[in-house]
Amino acid sequence: MNLEYFIARKLSFGTGSSFTKSIIKLAIAGIAIGIAVMIISSSIIRGFRNQITDKIFGFWGNIHITDLYITNSNEPIAIKKDANLMEQIANIDHIEYQEPRTVMGREMGYMQSRTVAGVESIQSYAMANGIIKTKKFLEGIVLKGVSDDYNWSKMNQYIVQGRKINTELDQSAKEIILSQVTSQRLDIALNDKLIVYFIKGGNTVKKAFKIVGIYKTGLEEYDRRIALVDIRKIREVLNWEEEEIAGYEVITEHFEDMGIISDHLYERVLPGNLYSQTIQEKFPGIFEWLELQKINEWVIMALMIGVCIINMITALIILILERTKMIGVLKSLGHKNWDIRKIFLYQGGIIVIYGLFWGNLLGLGISLLQKYTGFIKLDEKNYYLTEAPIEINWAMVSVINVSVLLLVIVCLILPTYIIAKIKPIKVLRFE
Repeated sequence: MNLEYFIARKLSFGTGSSFTKSIIKLAIAGIAIGIAVMIISSSIIRGFRNQITDKIFGFWGNIHITDLYITNSNEPIAIKKDANLMEQIANIDHIEYQEPRTVMGREMGYMQSRTVAGVESIQSYAMANGIIKTKKFLEGIVLKGVSDDYNWSKMNQYIVQGRKINTELDQSAKEIILSQVTSQRLDIALNDKLIVYFIKGGNTVKKAFKIVGIYKTGLEEYDRRIALVDIRKIREVLNWEEEEIAGYEVITEHFEDMGIISDHLYERVLPGNLYSQTIQEKFPGIFEWLELQKINEWVIMALMIGVCIINMITALIILILERTKMIGVLKSLGHKNWDIRKIFLYQGGIIVIYGLFWGNLLGLGISLLQKYTGFIKLDEKNYYLTEAPIEINWAMVSVINVSVLLLVIVCLILPTYIIAKIKPIKVLRFE
C-alpha cells in the first residue's frame, strides 16, 4: 500500500477539524469555479466567433473573383461569365502546397501540406448602387444581383418573411429581398412595391420592384445597405450584355482553407485579367475584431489558471501548518522530508481532481443549458446576436483540464518546502 496516498486520503476525507474541512471545501470550490468559468468563456467566445464568421461567409462567400482593376474603380467592371472556369473552380478538392517549417520562431525550409477540403460552390453576382423611394422616405441602397447559380442554402436561414427570388421566371426580375432593418426604417412590408433610382452616365434610371422576402442577419452594417435582386435587373441598369457579371463568389468547405485556395486560384487557375481576394482581405476590420476574441480567450484562461494556482497554494500552506504536529511525529519516526511532502502533494491532487469534476459538471451544464434554452440574451445591435452562442470544443475542454491539473500540481511543490523547516523537537516539546 502507498502509505503517503493512504494518509492523504484520510486527511482529505477523514474526521478532521471543521476548519480543515472548510479549507478543503473552499479549495475545491475555487478550482471548480475557475474551471467552469474557463469552459463557459471558451464555449461562448468560440461560438460567438464562429457564428459571426458564418454569417459573413453566408452573405458574401469566402473568396471574391473580380476584374484585376476593380479595386481602383468606383464603378463595377463587367467580365464575361465563363461556365468552364466555374466548373474548374467548383471541382477543386484538396490542394497540395508548401508550408514554411518553423523551429523556435525561425523558418527552416518548407514541408508538404494540404488543405482540409476544397470548394463547396461558386456563384456569379453583380452590384449596383441605388436610392429607394417610397411614399414617405428616400434611402441609399446597394443592390446585389444574383443568378440561378446562387447558393440559397446559406441565405435561406436569414429570410424571416417571404421567400427567395425565383431567378428562373421573367417576372421574377422585378422581385427584391430587403433587410428587416431597411423595411422597418422605410415603413414598408412584404408584398409592397417600391421604386429604386440609379445614376448611370449622368442620367437617372428608374426601376420598380416588389418585396418578396425580408431577411435579417443581425449584422446591421450589412443589413442597412444590402438588398438582393435578380442579376438581370443589374444588367439592365448598367447596360451590360447577357452573361456579363461583376465577379464570382467562391464558397469553400472549410474557411481555414480560403487563403490557400485564393492563392491557388490567382496563381494557377484564373486568367490574367482576374484577381482573387478572400473576404477577410476585403473586409479586414470585422475579422481583426474577431481575432481579438482569441486573445480574450487566452487572457481569461491565464487569469483563471493563475487564480486556481494561488487558491491551491494558499490552501495547501494552511493545511500544512494545521498538521505540524503530525509532521513532527512522522519525522521523529524516521520519515524523510520528501515522503511527507508527497502526502500533501497527494492531498492537493485529490482536491484538484474533485475541483475538476465539479467544475466540468458546472461549466458543461451551464453551457449545454444555454445552448438548448438560450436563457442568456444579448443586445443584437451591439453583439450581432440575440443570445449568447455556445460551441463546446471538447479538445479545448481537455486542454483546460490537463493544463490546470499539471500546472497546479507542479506549483504545489514549492509550498511543501515549508515541511523541511519544521523541526520535530520544537513541535513536540510542549506535547
